[in-house]
Amino acid sequence: MLLLARQCSRSRVCIPKVSRPIQRRQITQDVQITRTGRPIISVRGGRSSLGGHTCTVFGATGFLGRYIVNRLARAGNTVVVPYREEMTKRHLKVAGDLGRVVFLEMDLRNTPSIEESVRHSDIVYNLIGRDYYTKNFTLEDVHVEGAARIAEACAKYDVDRFVHVSTYNADKNNNTCEFFRTKGLGEQVVRSIYPETTIVRPAPAYGAEDRLLNRLATVTNLLTTNWMQERFWPVHAIDVGRALEVMLTDDTTAGQTYELYGPTNYSMAEIAELVDQEIFKNRRHINLPKRLYQPLAKVLSTVLWWPTVTPDEIEREFHDQVIDPNAKTFADLGIEPTELKNVSFEYLVGYRPSRYYDLPPMSEKERREEKKYLHVIDDQ
Repeated sequence: MLLLARQCSRSRVCIPKVSRPIQRRQITQDVQITRTGRPIISVRGGRSSLGGHTCTVFGATGFLGRYIVNRLARAGNTVVVPYREEMTKRHLKVAGDLGRVVFLEMDLRNTPSIEESVRHSDIVYNLIGRDYYTKNFTLEDVHVEGAARIAEACAKYDVDRFVHVSTYNADKNNNTCEFFRTKGLGEQVVRSIYPETTIVRPAPAYGAEDRLLNRLATVTNLLTTNWMQERFWPVHAIDVGRALEVMLTDDTTAGQTYELYGPTNYSMAEIAELVDQEIFKNRRHINLPKRLYQPLAKVLSTVLWWPTVTPDEIEREFHDQVIDPNAKTFADLGIEPTELKNVSFEYLVGYRPSRYYDLPPMSEKERREEKKYLHVIDDQ
């Protein structure tokens, strides 16, 4: 029996043993020390990451806020979102993983609620702003006093970074436009309280929920002034969100001023023409003199309970965008801004009539039309 077993073992085929490498997750992590000496675990990033920064975004329920919250939360950072109204924040819940987006009720006149929102944060973004005044808040209440309370809370709890989003043409000495004047005063106040504040001045932004392309595409935008000759460099809201995200980890941006604007200068009439070509409609605009339009706007903004137009917004149409030559731009952040013509189709296709809905964007149509013609070189 023993002999038979030995013969069977000799007849077996010897299979060489293959050594397989052990599969391990390659997770690179590091510990960063912030300006105040606070250690932060930095991981590769991702929606379900458990490391990273804690960021507070004031004004996150507005147009620009959703873009920066989305970029911060999907990278694994904890985002604190102060809010006033319950229903305005619900779309931000899905921006990050479960528990990564934290909501805190806040009032701009309640200092303890502001301090509670920033006390555990590494960076604070202030995106709170108003285009028009209401019965509860004037422009100075929001842009100056509210910004000052947020800056004081950041200084009290020694927050590492504070980013204050202002606007183009912000000037404290502007005596004709209240919006630009209060924005300029807000910049001065936050810098006096928190000297290392990063000030961001975006141009008029366009995106999915903007008040630029969507406003020009609707039939209700009938009355205009200044013959729509206001000139500016429109900027993509996604590019501004990318810039704000870069400032999270780039400490060289502290104490700097950034002018964020697009690559091309347009007048409002040129943008309106581009919108009409994209939606295959001809929106009519009636020009009113400022001396007639401003009193009418004052009456409408007083009688009606929904936002229409204010005299200050009309005054803004007579101010072209002025670029500060000493401010930094997208190029200093390594970002190339998007051209308006390349993405306007995505935001305006919904305004097309049904018979034109399946047609390509205007830029593609222009290229197809150009191919129909034979180009002859002179030296041939």
